[in-house]
Amino acid sequence: MGQVLFIVWRESVEALLVVGILNAWMNQNPQGKAGKPYLWGGVALGIALAVLLAVALFSASTLMAGSQDVFQTVMEFMASGLIVQMVLWMREHGRTLKKELESGLADNASSANWWGVTTLVAIAVAREGSETVVFLYGMLGSADGQTLLHMSGAALMGLALAFLTFYVLQLGGKVLSWRLFFRVTEIMLLLLGASLFLAGVEKLISMEILPALIDPLWDSSALLDDMSPAGGVVASLTGYRAHPALMSLLAYILFWAGVFGMFFWRKRRQPA
Repeated sequence: MGQVLFIVWRESVEALLVVGILNAWMNQNPQGKAGKPYLWGGVALGIALAVLLAVALFSASTLMAGSQDVFQTVMEFMASGLIVQMVLWMREHGRTLKKELESGLADNASSANWWGVTTLVAIAVAREGSETVVFLYGMLGSADGQTLLHMSGAALMGLALAFLTFYVLQLGGKVLSWRLFFRVTEIMLLLLGASLFLAGVEKLISMEILPALIDPLWDSSALLDDMSPAGGVVASLTGYRAHPALMSLLAYILFWAGVFGMFFWRKRRQPA
């Protein structure tokens, strides 16, 4: 349940950030009042698009009933890649996001063209919502009724926590700064991305597409058993395994090598 709560919390805060910036600008500028219906229309449209994606994914899963494992494996790799892309995007645009949004909003206000606001908000909300759907699909697809009920509760808790976090962040850094929030959650997101990548590799091993090589490579269950409640949370959020196969360890190292490689490449091209 920890994965569900964290993902819904983090993605909801990002969506609230965009909506909050635009809403605050409209409240501070007289000409912005006319754009309020377009802003909230964009929010509704974005949520609707995310719901449509969820329906499409589950429909595709039903059609591919004979290849369920393959479909879920692809979704886990896709979710892992999206996490890395999202972290890189926020690192590149986070500092200038407020300025870019307000500049675009001022242009829309001067030309009285508020449909651009609807499009912008719809894309932002749909992006965060669709990422949430993709991230959680692997867990929801194989969950039973009782598990789905628990996950729904965790999702509602994550949403409530997102509104509380956004309120605290709006206090202006007195309690928690945006910079600290994004740095801490970036690390947690990348650990979760590693966990999803590892889960996909383990599915490929179970389908005998990849060899396990040595299985298990070690046994650390005496220190922390990944089948225990605490160990299960750590395993789902970080990719920890008490009995890893050698292929799983190599995949985990490959993931982090790829992430650090992309961060290094991005840092090198930044001055240019």
